[in-house]
Amino acid sequence: MGKVKSDPSASGTPLVGIVMGSDTDLPVMNEAAKMLEKFEISYEIEVISAHRSPARSHEYATTAIARGLKTIIVAAGGAAHLAGVFAALTTLPVIAVPMATTVLNWIDALLSSVQMPAGVPVAAMAIDKPGAINAAIYAAEIISTFDLEVAGRLRAYKDELAQSVAEKSAWVKQQYAGKAK
Repeated sequence: MGKVKSDPSASGTPLVGIVMGSDTDLPVMNEAAKMLEKFEISYEIEVISAHRSPARSHEYATTAIARGLKTIIVAAGGAAHLAGVFAALTTLPVIAVPMATTVLNWIDALLSSVQMPAGVPVAAMAIDKPGAINAAIYAAEIISTFDLEVAGRLRAYKDELAQSVAEKSAWVKQQYAGKAK
């Protein structure tokens, strides 16, 4: 299933599934793929619709563990049922990225992602690009619990974020030196 990218694992097995309900979600979900590549985490990427291809949804979710996946990032707009379907069919962590694709913009997808019934958890991220990026980071955090190399890359990334804030703060202070009261 799908194309395997950024494969640091010896076995060549993808660790993260990136699934989207439509190919129109690809520009946003490419951000998740780029972030996983930054952390050198292998992934596969697919288009599967809970409504238009329910048999594929079932097959993907029920074979994910046997294929070696450790978590699944799912993007969907509208009713956004895909993440819930996957969460119902697998014990892997499922991370939802609500997409702003309908006349309701994003509210329907967000509510569908966060209003899961008890017993069927889905981790819901922010809408669109920030959500895709955070979903990949969250997947890296999951993988870092058993992969020390990923944990180190994740720590370095978070250190880079902190350094960036410190640099921006220094620049702002310099711009307003002597002006602030």
